[in-house]
Amino acid sequence: MYTVVVADDEEELRRAIVRRIDWESIGFHVVGEAENGIEALELVEKTEPDLLLTDIKMPFISGIELARQVREVRPATQIAFISGFDEFSYAQQAIQYNIISYMLKPISMADLTKELTVIKGKIDNLFQEFSDKQQIRIDKFGFLMPLLMDGYQAEDMEEGEERLKTAAVECGVFKDRNNDFRYAVMVTFIKDKKGKNCTTQDHVHSVDSILKKYVKYESFYWNGKVISLLIATPAAFDKYLHILVGDVVQSMERIMGLDCAIGISRITDKLSECHEAYMEASNALSYAGQAGGVHYIADEEHAEGIDAQSVMNVVAEVEALIRGSRSGELEEYLGEIFDGMRRMKVSRAGANYLMVQLLASVCKILYAVADGEEIEQIQKNTLLQSVVFQDGSFHEMQVKLTEFCLSAWEMIGSQRKKSSKVLCEKTLQMIETGYGSGDISLVSVSSAISVSPNYLSAVIKKETGKTFVDLLTGKRMEVAKELLTCTSMKIKEISERCGYSDQHYFSYCFKKYSGTSPNALRRQIKAEEEA
Repeated sequence: MYTVVVADDEEELRRAIVRRIDWESIGFHVVGEAENGIEALELVEKTEPDLLLTDIKMPFISGIELARQVREVRPATQIAFISGFDEFSYAQQAIQYNIISYMLKPISMADLTKELTVIKGKIDNLFQEFSDKQQIRIDKFGFLMPLLMDGYQAEDMEEGEERLKTAAVECGVFKDRNNDFRYAVMVTFIKDKKGKNCTTQDHVHSVDSILKKYVKYESFYWNGKVISLLIATPAAFDKYLHILVGDVVQSMERIMGLDCAIGISRITDKLSECHEAYMEASNALSYAGQAGGVHYIADEEHAEGIDAQSVMNVVAEVEALIRGSRSGELEEYLGEIFDGMRRMKVSRAGANYLMVQLLASVCKILYAVADGEEIEQIQKNTLLQSVVFQDGSFHEMQVKLTEFCLSAWEMIGSQRKKSSKVLCEKTLQMIETGYGSGDISLVSVSSAISVSPNYLSAVIKKETGKTFVDLLTGKRMEVAKELLTCTSMKIKEISERCGYSDQHYFSYCFKKYSGTSPNALRRQIKAEEEA
């Protein structure tokens, strides 16, 4: 069931739309109605509807301006216009805000129901497309690029592996899922006799012409190199891997007069590990230097219980836990990591490597959020003052690292609270000094203090329980009330002083806020003075 806000200044039409449309039967539920643009914007911010159905011309904020502001505070809300204005210029303005429908008055309830049914179908499609991206057929390049360059993560790795195999079949990498394939990545760098990189897209065909004689493969050109995913059975890799890379090097020299360097990863039995294989092949290529030739990562770097990718994964998880978990989760995870290293009998050098990476990562976060006093505390930490860990047991290392990470977790949590209060105070200060400007808005304030409107809106709501509009309107109304009570300024002058160019809009807001109109308040004050 999708939620909808209806906005129209014609009360009779608005009530008819709300009451006579059978919303439930077409998949909608009305969560609010508004008679002007400012009410509509407030409702959108508070109720977060899936659809805003609005007239294009309303008091105070037009439908076009409303669409612009809704896109800033609630971009996920779809917008449909219903209007008696059929000028093409209005339609053109509507297009830029990705309007889902544009309907013209007069419109019958039956026709409006039909169009709402169409709109519902469009929203269904948007939801389906977003949540079920695996159904979209992708080509080989679209499959290989993220597989090798970005990696693949899933909560259930076995299920994730099956999804990758399905995608590989869909885009033609495999003929079917029934195979015993293993995978390796080969990175080829081609250079002229002066050592200058001359690898081009054309060299993909040259490399492939060799690979096709030995194994299944998929290759593409990327960033001055030819990247190849090699696919074969274990027996085929054992028999042909060293042959095919030699063939590429020799053919490049013999036929094209060019030198090449090749990096080869370890062989893996999972598609989900092909990103790590790509990183290994790239690292192996780095060992080539000016000499070129073929370099296997297995020859250059011994496999150990803790590899670079595993360290990256641990670091990423610890960063996430420090930023947003409970302390118990962080301590439990660190305990699991150290238990795993003990089981795998990871060397002291490997453990030290992980320790340094974790400390660097935690310090990076701390320095990004901490103030001067907290940075001093970080620098005094005994663990950072002795970053060499040759002495002591694994247990001592675990205790020290856990203590440091928990301290960081507490410090970051405290700083985030402090930062939220600071941002809120800055916002209140800008409202205090800038309420008289018609241009002040959530977007302008967030830009001035260098945070996103979404983040600032959430911080304000959390710290004050009010929205930015509530705070701004409240300040303007309090100033207006004081001016109405203590000065003889004209109401038009007061409205302008408080940031309103439209006196009628100001009067509407003042009555909504205080329960009485500006003129009525003045008459009341005069009557009290004469009594």
